[in-house]
Amino acid sequence: MKLSSKLILFITSSKLVVVLLFVFSLPFLVSQIVSEYTNYSLRSQQDKVINVVQKNGIQHYLQGDDSYGSYTMLKEEYIALEPAAKNKHIDTIKTAQRIVERDTLTYRILIHTFNYDQKNYLLEIGKSISSINQYNKTLQKTALYVLMGLIALTLLIDLIFTRILIKPLGKIIKSKLINRKFPFKDYSPPVPTSTQDFKYLDESLILLMDQINEAFEKEREFTANASHELMTPISILQNKMENLLGDENLPESVVLKIIEMMKTLSRLKKISNALLLISRIENQQFVKSAHVKPSVLINEVLEEINHRLLDQEIELKVDLKTDQMLVNVNQDLLFQLFYNLINNAIKYNVYQGSILITDSHTPENGYSIMIQDTGIGIAEEDLDFIFDRFRKANLSENVGYGLGLSIVKSIAQYHDIEILVSSKVKEGTTFTLIFPAK
Repeated sequence: MKLSSKLILFITSSKLVVVLLFVFSLPFLVSQIVSEYTNYSLRSQQDKVINVVQKNGIQHYLQGDDSYGSYTMLKEEYIALEPAAKNKHIDTIKTAQRIVERDTLTYRILIHTFNYDQKNYLLEIGKSISSINQYNKTLQKTALYVLMGLIALTLLIDLIFTRILIKPLGKIIKSKLINRKFPFKDYSPPVPTSTQDFKYLDESLILLMDQINEAFEKEREFTANASHELMTPISILQNKMENLLGDENLPESVVLKIIEMMKTLSRLKKISNALLLISRIENQQFVKSAHVKPSVLINEVLEEINHRLLDQEIELKVDLKTDQMLVNVNQDLLFQLFYNLINNAIKYNVYQGSILITDSHTPENGYSIMIQDTGIGIAEEDLDFIFDRFRKANLSENVGYGLGLSIVKSIAQYHDIEILVSSKVKEGTTFTLIFPAK
C-alpha cells in the first residue's frame, strides 16, 4: 500500500473514531451542558428576585400575605417565597418533586435563604425536568451536525495537506525509480521540496545512481578492453599452433595435445567475441535504421540452423499470422537474438521434440512473438538468473558458456524489447518477445 493511501486511511480512521466517541458520549455531554445551563439560569433568576426585593421591598412579592407562590400556565416553572427560621442557612440546587395543584412534578430546584429587614426568608425557584429535557434532542442534533461538518472540513484539509506534503515523494519515485532505465544516462534534476527528509532521499538517490553508472562504465570498459586485448594473443597462439601442426615430424601424442589446446583457444575466442559483442551493444555502437520483418529473419535463422533440427528430428512450426514490419532496428542484432533463442530451443529440447513460433498483438498496440519448445525446461528458482553472464540454468547440460541469453538480453534492452519467460521442468520453455508500439 502506498504511503499516501496509508496516511489517508489513518486520517479517515482517526476521524471516524472521534465521531463514534463523540456520538456515544453526546447524551452525557448534552445532559451536563443542559444541567449547567439550568443551574446558571436559576442563579440568574435568584439574583433578579433578590435585586427586586432590595429595590422594592419584600412586600412586592408577599403583598401582605405570609408567603408567595407563582407558576407558569403549564407548570414548567415556579417561584416560592416564605419566611424561614433565623438559624436556617441554605444555598443549593437539587432535583426534587413538588406538588402543584395536586400534580406531582419533578423539578430542578434552587433553594436559597437570605435576610431582609432583619428577617430570614426562603426562596425556591424551580424548573421542570420535562421542560429541561425537551432541549436535549435539539442540542444533540445540533452538536452532531456541527461535529460532522467540522470533521468533514478537517478531513478535507488533512487530505489536501497530505497530498501536498507527499507530492515531492511521488515525484522522486517517478523520476528516479519508475521512469528510469538502467544505465541511467539522462540527467534527472533534483525534485524541489521544502521537506528535509525528501530532499535527503532525492540527493541520496542521485548520488547512488551516479555511483552505479560509474561502476557500470568501469566494468563495461574493462570487459570491452579485456575482450579486445585477448583477441591478439589468441590469434597469435592459434597461428603458432597451426604452424606446429604443419610439422610432419611431430609425434601423434603431441598433435593431439595441440589440437586440445586449439579447442580451448577456440572456446576462449568465442567467449571474448561474445563479451565484445555485449560491450558494443551496451555502448550503442550499432545503428538502428533498418526496417525488417520477423518472418524474414526467422526464415534466415532456419536456413542456417536447419541441419540441427534434422539431427534431433525436431519438428519446428512457424505460425506468424501478422506480416509485421519492425522499424528502426538493427537487422544483424535481431538476427542474433532470434538465432540464440531458436538455437537454445533446439539445444535444450528432447529428441523428436517440437518448437512452435507464433505471434500476436498486445492490448497496448504492441507486437509479440512466442518461441515455445518441448525441452527439458528451467527450474523455477533459476528463472531470475538465466540472463546473467556465465550462468547456465541447465547444469546437467555441458554445453555453451552462459553468454547466449546475456546477448539476447542486451539486444532486447537496446531495442526496448520486453522479454517474458515461462517454463516447467521436463515440459518446456516459452520465451515471449514484446516489441514496443510504434
